[in-house]
Parts: sequence; structure tokens; C-alpha cells
Amino acid sequence: MAIRPVLRMGDPRLLESSRPVEKFDTFELHQLIADMEDTMHVLDGAGLAAPQIGVGLQVVIFGVDANPRYPDAEPVPRTVLINPVLTALGDEMEEGWEGCLSVPGMRGLVPRYQRLRYQGRDQYANSIDRSASGFHARVVQHECDHLAGILYPMRIRDLRNFGFNEELFPGQELRDE
Repeated sequence: MAIRPVLRMGDPRLLESSRPVEKFDTFELHQLIADMEDTMHVLDGAGLAAPQIGVGLQVVIFGVDANPRYPDAEPVPRTVLINPVLTALGDEMEEGWEGCLSVPGMRGLVPRYQRLRYQGRDQYANSIDRSASGFHARVVQHECDHLAGILYPMRIRDLRNFGFNEELFPGQELRDE
């Protein structure tokens, strides 16, 4: 296992579309996921996508336990999601503050679907089919955007709602997703 460097906004690899995973339960895939988990854990992130560490595959991980930095957020189950397909469950959108390990030290107000269904596979090719709402749905959408080369600032409707954590939320300790 290794902690990998996280690419930052401006690196052109973050703007590329990722390739589907074709082989499951391989040493290479397990190593990638272990490296992603180690990297996400050491940086105290809520999720990480393979493109953020320079790997152009459709692999995301996410999960959040009760955390004082997200006091109003419900826990999100630890998940490895490969080759995801997202389906909005309704048209209702909600704006919420997001951060990102690839956009360190900043936050933006981002519109996301309130409810969605996500489908895909885990690292063993087991099927995943879940519905999510609220913060859980937000995290899934944020991470899966990375697979299409989309960073959250690209979704911000009003750039007056984008800035450095210290300026937007003075005195608060925030973490990047």
C-alpha cells in the first residue's frame, strides 16, 4: 500500500474521461484500491477517484463516518464503485458546499440532484445497486464527476460562491473531499 500524490486542478489528466475497468479481482486492481484508500485516509477525504491519482480508470471510493467537520451529514457507507452508472431520481436539485482534494483549501456552492440511484461493480465484480439522497448522493455525484473529467468548480453557477475556506468560513476547520 502507498500514499499517492493527488493531482491538482490545472493538471490536464483531471480533464480526461476515464476508461471502464475490464478485469476484476486482479492484483493490480486491489493494489490501486488499497493505494486510493491509504491516500484518502491520510488526507482525511470523503472520497477519491482514480483519475485524481493519475489513473484513468472508472474507479471511485467514498465513505464518511460521523465527523465533526460535517456535523449535519449522515454517515456514508464505505464503498468501492467501479464503472458507475448514475440515474437521477427526480428533478429536485440542491446547492451545497463542496471541497475536493484536487482543489485544496477551497469551497464552492454546487448544485446536485437530491436523490439518485447508482449502479456498478465492486473490485470482485459483485453488483452494486443503491439509492441515495442528501450528502450521500452529493458525494457519489462529486466522485463520479471525476471519471468524466469534471471538477466541482465547473458546476458552480455563481462564482461569488467559490473561494478559499478561510475567507468563506473564518475560524472553521474544513476538510477537502
